[in-house]
Amino acid sequence: MDSINKLSELFKEFPGIGPRQAKRFVYYLLSRNNGYLENLSKLVTELKREIKNCPSCFRFFPNDAAKSPLCSVCRDSNRDSSSLMIVARDVDFEAIEKSHSYSGFYFVLGGTVPILEKEPEKKIRVKELAARVKARAAEGLKEIIIATSVNPEGENTHDFIVTLLSPIIKQSGIKLSGLGRGLSTGTELEYSDSDTIKNALKNRS
Repeated sequence: MDSINKLSELFKEFPGIGPRQAKRFVYYLLSRNNGYLENLSKLVTELKREIKNCPSCFRFFPNDAAKSPLCSVCRDSNRDSSSLMIVARDVDFEAIEKSHSYSGFYFVLGGTVPILEKEPEKKIRVKELAARVKARAAEGLKEIIIATSVNPEGENTHDFIVTLLSPIIKQSGIKLSGLGRGLSTGTELEYSDSDTIKNALKNRS
């Protein structure tokens, strides 16, 4: 297999990228000058070194001057500690933050649970989520908001989380809610505009 096809195979592993798009990416790179390719290669190499994973919410964030293991959101004492929002991916976290409609803390699952998935613990952070909720419950957590996309996989993930957390919820008396129907069925959370997200949060149930 030549370099064009090898790189195309790698691009096909990106979310939402099919064979044609993957091949277009390769030919686009071939049309760029060496400076562009060198800069791209440098940035990709530096990505893992300059970006780290928050041990509390598990989102990716850049190293900063604070030298704290926690991201800026998790170490913000002005956030609402009584609320925890569960999102599937970092892009969903960014969409919520951009809406300026939520002031609590987060937990990033790292993915979703496909329908009929037999090993959900390999798809999302199951153990980490349970541990996080138990720890927050002891610190005065009052509400958990499950903010998943309104599509079959998102709904399946929502139902799985409800089942997973039910024993903890019942024991601690924490309210469990999901986004309201400001979001249309089939909607990916990361592509929703700020007003839609605000309405979904306002009408959560």
